[in-house]
Amino acid sequence: MTDTIRITLAQLNQSVGDLAANASAMLAVREQARDTDLIVYPELQLIGYPPEDLIMKPALIERAAAELQKLAEATADGGPAMLVGSVFVRDGALHNGVALLEGGRIAATRFKVELPNYGTFDEKRYFMPGPLPEPVLFRGVMLGLPICEDIWQPDVCRHLAELGAEIFICVNGSPYEIDKDVLRIDGVAKRRAIDTGIPLVYLNRVGGQDEIVFDGASFVVGPEGALWVQMPDWEESIVTTVWTRAQFGSGHRWRCEPGEVNELADHPEDIYCAMVLALRDYVNKNRFPGVVLGLSGGIDSAICAAIAVDALGAERVWCVMLPSIYTSQESLDDAAGCAGMLGVRLDTLPINPAVLGFAEMLAPAFVGKQPDLTEENIQSRIRGVTLMALSNKFGPMLVTTGNKSEMSVGYATIYGDMNGGYNPLKDAYKTTVFAVSEWRNKHRPRIGLGPDGPVMPQTIITKPPSAELRPDQKDSDSLPPYDVLDAILLGLVEHEKSVDQIVAEGFDRATVVRVERLLHIAEYKRRQAPPGVKLGARNYGRDRRYPMTHGFRTGS
Repeated sequence: MTDTIRITLAQLNQSVGDLAANASAMLAVREQARDTDLIVYPELQLIGYPPEDLIMKPALIERAAAELQKLAEATADGGPAMLVGSVFVRDGALHNGVALLEGGRIAATRFKVELPNYGTFDEKRYFMPGPLPEPVLFRGVMLGLPICEDIWQPDVCRHLAELGAEIFICVNGSPYEIDKDVLRIDGVAKRRAIDTGIPLVYLNRVGGQDEIVFDGASFVVGPEGALWVQMPDWEESIVTTVWTRAQFGSGHRWRCEPGEVNELADHPEDIYCAMVLALRDYVNKNRFPGVVLGLSGGIDSAICAAIAVDALGAERVWCVMLPSIYTSQESLDDAAGCAGMLGVRLDTLPINPAVLGFAEMLAPAFVGKQPDLTEENIQSRIRGVTLMALSNKFGPMLVTTGNKSEMSVGYATIYGDMNGGYNPLKDAYKTTVFAVSEWRNKHRPRIGLGPDGPVMPQTIITKPPSAELRPDQKDSDSLPPYDVLDAILLGLVEHEKSVDQIVAEGFDRATVVRVERLLHIAEYKRRQAPPGVKLGARNYGRDRRYPMTHGFRTGS
């Protein structure tokens, strides 16, 4: 009977749809970990996750089967076995599953039972649930193989325990969300381990994929709830765990030798790292040479510039100041100071010639009309056109910089400051922007490529926010203070509270009613906004899908 087994956990990034690259990365890990018994890879690692409607292409299913067979044949050399996540067709139904590859063949397959269909997940659109699985016998050890959502409900683990599972190995594609690491460990994994008396391996992937980002942070917990291994967050990692069969009462139990317990990023570092890694992978996987962004001297563009530098390096970030007649000297100085601290290229392109040109062109149509929001939006759209022209001419992707507070209430100009290919702040409220800016000015993230010291002048953080589209303009002229606005939005968006509920918490009714109205009428803008990384419980697009046209209001 086997008394020792070595299990290697490969916390990897992925390339959705690039099966050959994903398979090659798995084989590279196998070459690196030749002295192990089993190498485990994240959920659906062969095809990438989430595949969305790519999964509906028969050609992808066929290629996945062919690549899986090649991976299986690679194990004929007598080296480590592999547990690989992929898609499988059984009796005409498509399944999300794992395959144990050993001895040159596919030795066993198991399919996901619990299919999540909320928030970022819509697996019931693509997959059929598998039957309650049996454990897999591997080199004398009964392995229970729940897949991601299977451990968030008790049934699968209890079933596996009743059939004699000795170690749970749970592969995951679990996207980052604020406070989710605590929920995974304390709220889910430890419960399953304690309930069943079986240790649990939790392997997650790392890296950005469109509007979600995976934080890694894989771990191993014991049957008493002890944290035996904690892998790092926000970076790839390969860890080999050593397991021994130990006497326990009249029987035995498998125990993992205590390994490294890495400290996970705390708030708001975790939010900042999510934005950095998501932008890095979006730019690199889409093969952009770098990014360009407008640097206004305000906090949103300053933190976006810092995120871009930490993601890509200063040499791949191009900042452009686009001053108008309303741009203050303080903003010019702050933009220059920020660019100098980050070490990025900064060009200045005044927009007044274009503003005057539009004014002359539109004068016949605007006869008898006083200047208003229209002229303010023209300035923003001139900036958007200018930045897109630089992007088109030279190739870098345009980063847009609007935060979630502004996007929630429509305080953004469509085809203007909303122009861009990606928005790191799309799911970050303005109060979050202040928090991460303060943090980044004092700390450098572990995964960052930027400078150790401050990344923006402190005046950028402390001065009143302004779009500078008219004389002496302040955001507070049009919006409630951001701490008030964000608290109201958190209630309306993340928690789906009514106006009455929010007013009962001490907020002014007229203000809440106005914010609710602005939130709903700005839906059409958000539908046309660029993608951006999910940070909280309900981001716009994947989580919160409201109709653009509707008449329901809780405040009426």
